[in-house]
Amino acid sequence: MATRSFAMDRELFRTVKQATVNHARLLYHRLVARLPHLLAVTLVVVAAQLAPSTPSTLAGAACSLWHEARANAALVAAACAGAAAAAYAFAMSRPRPVYLVDLAGFKPGPEHEATRARSIRHFGLAGRFTDESMAFQTRMLERSGVGEATHFPASLLGIPIDMCLRTAREESEAVIFGVVDDLLAKTGVRAADIGVVLVNSSLYSPTPSFTSLVVNRYGLRHDVVTHNLSGMGCSAGIIAIDLAKHLLQVHRDTYALVVSTENITLNAYLGNHRPMLVTNTLFRMGGSAVLLSNRRSDRRRAKYQLVHTVRTHRGASDQSYSCVTQEEDDAGHVGVSLSKELMSVAGEALRTNITTLGPLVLPLSEQLRFLAAVVLRRALPRAGVKPYLPDFKLALEHFCIHAGGRGVLDELERSLKLSDWHMEPSRMTLYRFGNTSSSSLWYELAYCQCGNSACPRWAVIIGGQT
Repeated sequence: MATRSFAMDRELFRTVKQATVNHARLLYHRLVARLPHLLAVTLVVVAAQLAPSTPSTLAGAACSLWHEARANAALVAAACAGAAAAAYAFAMSRPRPVYLVDLAGFKPGPEHEATRARSIRHFGLAGRFTDESMAFQTRMLERSGVGEATHFPASLLGIPIDMCLRTAREESEAVIFGVVDDLLAKTGVRAADIGVVLVNSSLYSPTPSFTSLVVNRYGLRHDVVTHNLSGMGCSAGIIAIDLAKHLLQVHRDTYALVVSTENITLNAYLGNHRPMLVTNTLFRMGGSAVLLSNRRSDRRRAKYQLVHTVRTHRGASDQSYSCVTQEEDDAGHVGVSLSKELMSVAGEALRTNITTLGPLVLPLSEQLRFLAAVVLRRALPRAGVKPYLPDFKLALEHFCIHAGGRGVLDELERSLKLSDWHMEPSRMTLYRFGNTSSSSLWYELAYCQCGNSACPRWAVIIGGQT
């Protein structure tokens, strides 16, 4: 009991501390945003103090003001220096706006399509699954939420399957070049204008790197900033966006290209360990490319402005750390194992993330209700006060939740109290494209735009496991 009480105290302290920090940060940014108005008022007050009380004419007032300024040269110099310092601090502390100019998602050709029945039949022809494993994959595929026209790379559709570095690179090149070509054509941006390139692929990271592949293919300039992200799972796309946002605060007047993909060729599982079989029924071929800009000239044509990026890292928890792992089974087959705790881990990560995200977007009334529930649950443990989950629908119009699987989406729909309409982009992306890992979020955002003459005014994107 003492251990549990200590854990609750620590969680309460963390929650209140994080909320306080978020509010302080928000107040600071609001103060900085109003700094020019404060400076203008200050200068008017100083001018009024220096001006004569009863000037006869405008010229006389100006002459008197000049004499007063000369007589108080030290005060005027100090005021000018203070105004200059405040203006400089305002210019430097105000973050540069980052715009999402456009995005593109990979659409494989019909030769890559496979129905659920064809997928199961093809699994059986691989000849390495037991009857029990085949029955398990059939049940999982029927319940997964994946539709009848998802896509596999050509390397996995042939008999025998061809899992090698050559076919893996062919798959990745087809996806990366396809989305980047589409994005550059849609935006009209020259490759030479791109100053930052980020590519994330969790399970396949070749040499030369994917960013070198992009630089070589499109002839990017010699001073381009490049970063590869690997091993970061389904959340890597959002992490890459956050990194690009910070890089665009440093590198002026440029574009950032963010490419998200995952390689299926080398990561199909051919063994019979159940926790690894689930990935065969969920993961499919796909990728996306996003173009960000810090150029003010792109404000009018940009689809969105990036307002907040919030990341919650649960790696310190052993349960979270081991819920998704790449490993070998007893027969030496490599695969990605999904633990049974994945749902609870996702829910816990969401609850932790809410503490950080809430003060940035929620109205004050919702924030006060959340804080009151936390305090009451600690102060009156026997009163049966239920945890209060803020209503994010009051602040956000659209939700793009990683299409990790039907079970994950059901859990988050219940936790956030969302409607079928709010979950439609995620469920339809899962149905049409399957789980494409980090790129699935951009398929969902593109879906939100379909049927709307204008882009969603406010949207939140919730990534997956790191």
